[in-house]
Order: sequence, then structure tokens, then C-alpha cells
Amino acid sequence: MMIAEKIKSLRVARGLTQAELARQLGITRNGVNSWEQGLSMPSPAYLVELAKLFRVTTDYLLGLSEMESINVSGLSERDIGILTELAERLKMQK
Repeated sequence: MMIAEKIKSLRVARGLTQAELARQLGITRNGVNSWEQGLSMPSPAYLVELAKLFRVTTDYLLGLSEMESINVSGLSERDIGILTELAERLKMQK
């Protein structure tokens, strides 16, 4: 998956419109649209902001890593175990 697809997928998964994402980043909706269409690339500074906002690594956004992480702070060990088991089951379905 290319960075354009990842940005769109992460945005949609979080229920954000292009305008809402643009507002959070302090850019125009057209800027976000250009990224998602693959017409332009986010600057390094915006890559970092996107990674923070979506809670993924910049390597994931750039396609250098296939791992997407989630923040489990505040969850019990039992809940983390349930999430881990669910992730493993979903991987096996592919």
C-alpha cells in the first residue's frame, strides 16, 4: 500500500473528513486531497504530524514497515492479551 492509500485509509478508519484532517494539521483540504490522490507527498514535518495523529510510525506511512501499532497504555494485561489474540486471528484470515 502506498502512502496516499495509507493516509486515506487511516483518515477514514478514524472517521475524519479531509477537511477535518486538514484543520487538525493546519493545512487546506486540497493539501490532504493531493496527498490522498498521490499528486504530492507530505513534507517530513507533516509525516511526523500524521504519524502522531494516527499513532503509527513514519516508517509505516512510508512503507518501510508493515507494522501498524496501537497505544495500549491504560489497558489491563488481560485486555492487551485479548487484543493480541484478536490481531493474531485476523492475520491468519488473510
